[in-house]
Amino acid sequence: MISDPLQYNAEDVYVDLRPTFGQCLYLKYEGFNFGGSIKMKAAAEMVMAAEESGRLLPGSTLVESSSGNLGLALSIIAASRGYGFVCVTDARCNPTVRSMMELYGTRVHVITTPDPVSGLLGARIDYVKSLCAEDDRYVWLNQYDNPSNWMAHYRRTAPAIAAAFPDLDVLFVGTGTTGTLMGCARYFREHSPKVTVVAVDAVGSVTFGGPATPRMIPGVGTSLRPPLLDESYVDDVVHVSEADTIQACHRMASNGFLFGGSTGTVVSGALRWLSANPRDEERTALTIAPDLGERYLDSIYSETWLHDHYSGEEWGPPCWDLREIAHDVQAPPTPST
Repeated sequence: MISDPLQYNAEDVYVDLRPTFGQCLYLKYEGFNFGGSIKMKAAAEMVMAAEESGRLLPGSTLVESSSGNLGLALSIIAASRGYGFVCVTDARCNPTVRSMMELYGTRVHVITTPDPVSGLLGARIDYVKSLCAEDDRYVWLNQYDNPSNWMAHYRRTAPAIAAAFPDLDVLFVGTGTTGTLMGCARYFREHSPKVTVVAVDAVGSVTFGGPATPRMIPGVGTSLRPPLLDESYVDDVVHVSEADTIQACHRMASNGFLFGGSTGTVVSGALRWLSANPRDEERTALTIAPDLGERYLDSIYSETWLHDHYSGEEWGPPCWDLREIAHDVQAPPTPST
């Protein structure tokens, strides 16, 4: 019997992607909880830490910047705990996720004008800070600089992976706030240093020092370097274009697995890295799927959305596509010009 949504999460769900891509790659699915994503772990850890420290009190209103999944997780927790919640997001937030947040009683504020230097994320954070300065009832958990974010994955995600795959060779983790990356990387550095940890980032993200360029797919990448990031724990970094992200999502969907854009990004990056770093004996490699794809039917799985945002984009096979000839799969539609 479950009475608290914070207490439920199914850890041991894995997908073997070898039949889909021809590479030995496992996928840990993190969406079987009330929030429908891995962000439920970080949200629960941050809320409980704020309650234990006395920062979060009856009558408080949570406020957080989120592109979607963390906002939804906090919406559920706020509703179940009796807190108010303001989610500060931007136009890239999935409309379905926004509707779900509002259903739970969350007030969603959409930022439309980016900061000239720090982009939409910087503008979102500035708005959060302004709310907190106006009223001390607002409590900002600050997922970008909150150690409870990575601690959730150090305590739960990484130990679950280690138990299920004791012979793990390579772990691929997508990077947003870098909470999942840092929690898992710290755990494996301490408990199984033979595991190679590879960060997967989006082209256009500044996380690892690249130039900022516009991105349409939320979940991976950022326009501000995450304060949680400690690169000394990361063995390698792969950057993935949004075209390759969409290719990977559509390939998995054609094989019965409907995942979100973050999953497409990290799977694409993992396959590229494995192809570029071959070895004689087979490796055990794993990556993490933050959520499922139903929330993205109006975006990365929509021909209209693809045409509107990627008109003229080349949809040729990505460099990791080892089975393009042997595997008869319908690629994403080529946007018309």
